[in-house]
Amino acid sequence: MTNLHDFSAASIDGQDVDLSSYDGKVVLVVNTASKCGFTPQYEGLQKLQETYADQGFTVLGFPCDQFAHQEPGDEAEIASFCSTNYGVSFPMFAKIEVNGSNAHPLYQWLKKQQGGLLGGGIKWNFTKFLVGRDGAVLDRYAPTTTPEKITGDIEKALA
Repeated sequence: MTNLHDFSAASIDGQDVDLSSYDGKVVLVVNTASKCGFTPQYEGLQKLQETYADQGFTVLGFPCDQFAHQEPGDEAEIASFCSTNYGVSFPMFAKIEVNGSNAHPLYQWLKKQQGGLLGGGIKWNFTKFLVGRDGAVLDRYAPTTTPEKITGDIEKALA
């Protein structure tokens, strides 16, 4: 059966990352954007990272420019923005597509696991997927769900 650990993705600095390196961790996969009304969620995502990293948790950020051109920058600009404005220390990846025929294979799989309201499509920036230590998707959260509201589910997955 396919799980998170079967995929790879390019990091924001262009290195190939085998997601099997997150085997045994609880992971929150988020499609991000720097110029979105939900961009301040970076602060909450970073707080989750700081709070739970030592328990085997990480956030994985995947910038995406498919929603109203809200991630126009290149990878260097995105990395600088996240670091400077929100102190992001969790792994960030190269810009990807999450919907359509060019959607990253990870997102094709995530959408099949947890369909959401639009029959599988990602509705907007900051859609979140919680993945258990075994690499299986546990839940999907709407862009309006703040990182703080997910803490109970994260704690349950870490237990």
